[in-house]
Amino acid sequence: MATAIFAPADSSAAIPLRDIWPWAVFGGLLCLLALYFIGAEQGATALFPGMYIHEFVHDGRHLLGFPCH
Repeated sequence: MATAIFAPADSSAAIPLRDIWPWAVFGGLLCLLALYFIGAEQGATALFPGMYIHEFVHDGRHLLGFPCH
């Protein structure tokens, strides 16, 4: 009985920076938006009236260590 041995083929190719850049900017903006809504959306700087966003992300605020009380 013969055993086949396969050598791994190196098929990875470098992705050009110009292809990654738009996705990196988009991901960074999404992260900043999420950080704002979790960390700062309350009080005088609130975009939406009331405490709707604050209560929606309340448990996430505690999990990430943001004070909110």
